Amino acid sequence: MNMAIYDELPVYKASYDMLLTIFQFTANFSREYKFTLGEKLKNETIELIILVYRANSSKSKTEIIQQSREQIEIIRLLIRLLKDLNQVSLKSFVRINLQIENVSKQLT
Repeated sequence: MNMAIYDELPVYKASYDMLLTIFQFTANFSREYKFTLGEKLKNETIELIILVYRANSSKSKTEIIQQSREQIEIIRLLIRLLKDLNQVSLKSFVRINLQIENVSKQLT
C-alpha cells in the first residue's frame, strides 16, 4: 500500500487547508495570545491531521474518528475564544468556521 495515499483524502486536504488558514491568521495575534492560544490552536489542528492519517491507516477506525471529532470541537472552542478576545476578525471567523464545518461533516 502506498503510504502517501492519505494526502489524497478529502478530509485530509480539508484539514490541511484549515491548518494553513490557522497559521496565516495566528501571525496577526497580539503577543499575549500568539504564544499561548495561537500555539495551542496550531498544535490541536496538527493533532487533528495526525488523527486523520491514523484513521486512514488503521483497521479499527471508529475510535480514532471519534477522537478526531473531539479534536475538531476543541479547535472550534479555541477559535470562538479568540474571536471573543478580538484576535480574529468576523470575516476570518466565518472563513475558518466554514472550514471547520467542512472537516466536521467529513468526520461524521
